[in-house]
Amino acid sequence: MPALDHGLEVKAPDAILEMRTGRPNPQGILANDQAPPNRPKATGATLPEKLFPQQSNALTGKQEHYLKRELLSQQVDYEITELASTTALQRFGAPFRSDFGEVAPVDSDLPILRFIFVHHVRNFPFLDQAREKEFWQDKLQVFLELFAQKHISSSEDRLEESKRRKLAIKAKKLVELMMVSGIPTASGYEERIRFSELEVVDRGAQNQGLLVNAPEGHSINGWDVNVAGVRTTSVKRTVRYHQHAEFIIRVRQVGKPDHYIGRRYGDFVKLHKRLRTELPGKVLAPLPRKNKSVTSHTFFSGGDDDDASSASSVSTQNTGITHDDSGSLRNLVGKSHRRGVSLQADRASPRGSGEYRKEHVTLYREDQRVSLRAFLRTFLQNPQIAQSRAMNDFLTGNPIKVNEEEMEDIGRRKSMDEKRIEEQRRFYEIARQRAKELDVYMERFRRDIVERNGVTKLFQEIKEKERIADLSTEYQKFAEWLRIEVAATIYHLFLAEDNSPELFAQAKRIHSMLPYTALKQVIRIANPAVVMNGVLDLFLAQPFGTRSLAQRVLGLALNDGIKAFQKSIDGLVAKINDDVFCGKLKGFTNADEDTKNSVRSEAVVDGVDLVVAILKSEGIKPELSPEQVGKAFNAYVAWNNAVENTDDVMKSGAELFARLKQLLKMYTRQRDKAMMLSVIEETVTLQLFRDLFRIFYEPLVRVYKSANVYSSVTDFAAFMDDMFQVLDLAQRQDVSTDPNQTVQSFIDLCARHQDNFYKFVHEVHIHDNGLFTQLMGWLEGILEFLRCGPKGGKLDMNALFQGAVEMRQIDKAAAMKEIDSLIRWQEDRKKWHQDKTRQKMAAEHSSASTQLVVPTSPPGSATFRSSDFGINEDDLADLDNDEDGSGSDSRDDSEEDANAIAAEQKRRAKKQDHLRRNAGEPIKPEVKQLKGLKEGFLAMLRMVLAD
Repeated sequence: MPALDHGLEVKAPDAILEMRTGRPNPQGILANDQAPPNRPKATGATLPEKLFPQQSNALTGKQEHYLKRELLSQQVDYEITELASTTALQRFGAPFRSDFGEVAPVDSDLPILRFIFVHHVRNFPFLDQAREKEFWQDKLQVFLELFAQKHISSSEDRLEESKRRKLAIKAKKLVELMMVSGIPTASGYEERIRFSELEVVDRGAQNQGLLVNAPEGHSINGWDVNVAGVRTTSVKRTVRYHQHAEFIIRVRQVGKPDHYIGRRYGDFVKLHKRLRTELPGKVLAPLPRKNKSVTSHTFFSGGDDDDASSASSVSTQNTGITHDDSGSLRNLVGKSHRRGVSLQADRASPRGSGEYRKEHVTLYREDQRVSLRAFLRTFLQNPQIAQSRAMNDFLTGNPIKVNEEEMEDIGRRKSMDEKRIEEQRRFYEIARQRAKELDVYMERFRRDIVERNGVTKLFQEIKEKERIADLSTEYQKFAEWLRIEVAATIYHLFLAEDNSPELFAQAKRIHSMLPYTALKQVIRIANPAVVMNGVLDLFLAQPFGTRSLAQRVLGLALNDGIKAFQKSIDGLVAKINDDVFCGKLKGFTNADEDTKNSVRSEAVVDGVDLVVAILKSEGIKPELSPEQVGKAFNAYVAWNNAVENTDDVMKSGAELFARLKQLLKMYTRQRDKAMMLSVIEETVTLQLFRDLFRIFYEPLVRVYKSANVYSSVTDFAAFMDDMFQVLDLAQRQDVSTDPNQTVQSFIDLCARHQDNFYKFVHEVHIHDNGLFTQLMGWLEGILEFLRCGPKGGKLDMNALFQGAVEMRQIDKAAAMKEIDSLIRWQEDRKKWHQDKTRQKMAAEHSSASTQLVVPTSPPGSATFRSSDFGINEDDLADLDNDEDGSGSDSRDDSEEDANAIAAEQKRRAKKQDHLRRNAGEPIKPEVKQLKGLKEGFLAMLRMVLAD
């Protein structure tokens, strides 16, 4: 890499090079709230623009930031892509070996990834003990290079995003965020595009609340459903009638009238089975267990209300009459079952105005109703399930008419839902109020954590102090804040949600089955490290060089997959009935990577399907005859016609091409499994697995053994017993119309067991042999980089730009125009996302204007901000915008349709839907001139990250 001259000092990249025209302090634009001391804040036009309009050679603050961001984005994209190369690690530098000798940091071809690896991966506790040659070079590097040589299929080959592709996109965004936020510019006056209105929108979104449990106004993927009521139906079997519960579901779709359907529990079971058949391999949420419990309530209706009014008060006790409208959540999800009670009323006749009438109401299968509603809405969250034929038939088939008695039942249950949501709102309000009382102390705690080595100081105090009462005031208040957080979480999980009764029952079952005493003795007596080493020896041993047990087990699973693919391949080959076509596709699958890339490029240039490019390629044997060429072309034309049109005119001719595409995909996946099998059978794979186990597992086992962790098993069992008692009491009794007592009962639960938890953390910490101290130091190192930047200096974007102009690597006017176009693009994107968010919120407000809402953010959740940890909030918002706009086909292999034409139609429909949802989103302008800065920027970046 040639050195940069013309005033660009790569030896001291952190120095601000005076390459301007002698004008004082031309450091770019300042944000209105970021003016340095003794400098006025900018109002209207920015200060440098006022002083030096268009004559200044220096970049403005916005230009500096977005030029830096664009160049970093290009470099990160290049480095993430290069990780798939077999020579990537050789270009990292130490500790990896290279065929070209030791690579110095300033010569690394991947400076960003090298910096992250050296400072945040290699020095991670546990890994810092790994030996350079034995682990990094002889095992990890050999394994990764071996994996890269297998050339596992890409997203383009499968017409879907592979897991590796998704992971690469996510890694690119996170690394880019880390570098943009962590590496500052030399001027120190970067400015980002900011919209104060966005903060208002975000705050509104956070307070939207939990509409998931609301009976109305909760539309999910086009469906607004509510299991509104329960009725009893009679079904005649052989001789007599049998009564069954039927759940009344209200279904609403946009542009269609509401309708009701009746479904028994068995119909939900059938829906689950149909979805498993329609979407094979799809992970489906389990169906709630059948629950025949009956919940009784007492209603009080006022004299001014009609007989169909909802209840004004609820009680599960017969101790008296309550006239409070608040009700209580314990009654709504309660277990106080009175099976013999029917719908009754103390009908005082006549009833004068202003009098109250008491009604004892039995809500049959109420817990089952809310759990099935949660089940349905969870399924509808998945677009594939919401659009499936099984779900459509379930929600639209056989509508029913609801009579007056059933409407009264629906009204009472709707009242229960509203009271449940109101109870949640009051609970969170009280919890927030209590958390707010700790704001002063939490602000001090936040400052302690944010300052240098704040996390280390916190864990050092935990190590030194044996009880919470011995901690400093700020840390004791933090523990009090945590009690409120945990109490709110327990309440939310086991009482507030529709699926809370089901989750509560499952948790109790699991807790009752766990043998805590036996588990405690096993942990106390046994040596887990020795046991696991013995298990590893058993599974990884290779007697006389034969395959190990682990290799045999994994190989058996992969071989089963290969055989399953072979069966599908044999069936397709028989249907295609052309050995030349099939041989071409198989030859492409087994070809070297250069040949594959050449064929893929031809397909892109010619604008044809990859199958067409493979069949007409002369580099893949056997060659096609003229008749076969015509046959393939006609099949391709018929395929496009069948996919783009709904008529069946050319569908039969398209079946050949559809089968060819399926065959190529089957060959590709079969080869992937064969390559994975070959990787597993390599000796280095077993050696790497054993080393990773010893590096990570054995130190933790030693810590837990010396810290007597077994004693905490009893403490955990006691906490679970106590928690279930509190939840049972909350469900059975109407403790008080004032929810303060409910909040306090959960906080007291946490307070009774907080000392045992603190004892566990304290004991582990004092016996960690410095492990936690190293872990906190590692975390502080990341925060230090984000807050202060690398020790190698800063990026002088002004010097870089001016140097490139003087060396005539770029045209100044054209480059400035490209930078300004990038800034306008970012502004337009932010405005577009802002408008999109406002529209979404307006729709949600209009659909839920009459609903009671519960804030979703937990009490005290706004204590810390991303800026406290060095991550600029605007950069984080840009990352969210990128995630929103990165639409992808997220189908997994199990969702493949047996009909390839239908699968292709579905894929294209999803693509069109993505384009429709992102219609109007600004397109990133093309950048040409700024590519001339790449060489100089890379040299400067290497110097900055070379420490």
